Amino acid sequence: MADVSVTAASVLRTASTSVVMGIAGATVTAGQPVYQDATDSLKLKPTDADVLASSQSVGIALHGASAGQPLQYAVSGNLTFNAGFTVGQVYVCSVNAGGIAPYADLATGDFVTVLGVATTTSNLKMGIVYSGIAKP
Repeated sequence: MADVSVTAASVLRTASTSVVMGIAGATVTAGQPVYQDATDSLKLKPTDADVLASSQSVGIALHGASAGQPLQYAVSGNLTFNAGFTVGQVYVCSVNAGGIAPYADLATGDFVTVLGVATTTSNLKMGIVYSGIAKP
């Protein structure tokens, strides 16, 4: 499988979505998982499962932002995307910066951060679990 193809305009919060605000430290697009960069005043940047520090997702961006701009991101609850999920599939941070991938796509040595489980083809029930562990 490949990363989920996300249409930024289709990323929508629901009544159950918990939202937090931060400052972007790079260009971020709606639907990208983000982490807080400890070396850059905890600014939000797209996650990357190849690197331990940048694999620690804190949420999924709800809109686009450039470096220095405010950014809202979902931290829990349901989040609507365009149709692209497989129901029952566990989704994680991808090795492609800001991507979302099925768990099976991670290779040995990639860091595992669970984002949630697809409950429909367009809904991700978020439950972020940062393991800090590389896939064996």
